[in-house]
Amino acid sequence: MQLMTQEERDNLERQLKEFTARRPVIAQAIAEAREKGDLKENADYHAARDELAMLEARIKDLEERIRTVSVVDTDQVPEGMAFLGSTVKVKNTKTGDVEMFKLVGEVGRLDDDSDILEVSANSPLGEALMRAEIGSTVRVDAPRGEVHYKILEVV
Repeated sequence: MQLMTQEERDNLERQLKEFTARRPVIAQAIAEAREKGDLKENADYHAARDELAMLEARIKDLEERIRTVSVVDTDQVPEGMAFLGSTVKVKNTKTGDVEMFKLVGEVGRLDDDSDILEVSANSPLGEALMRAEIGSTVRVDAPRGEVHYKILEVV
């Protein structure tokens, strides 16, 4: 079971609706390509069929994730404690570098609009930051060795 915020679940449901709405468009493209004749050498037909297969796989994945996800109530998290949906400002105790991480239930990615790295709560860094409080120091067993971060701020 995967934990995520209501906002993340809403995003999955929005993606599912968008993908489901594309089904008729791709089905129409397949029908039009089929009308062009010989299917063995019909690139448009094969491309549309491949696109439909990938779309169906994505829809199936989203439906399963939505069905099995557990939405957490972030309103009950104490002030100053890192939890899903929190942005955490940390300082590497060895290098002094200051970084910002957003704890998410979804797979982490760099937000296009900021320098905040989204970190999955299931990752080593995410697990270390979950429930950490301002002023505490957490240890992360990273691939390149152990890293210690001091929690400076939780937003």
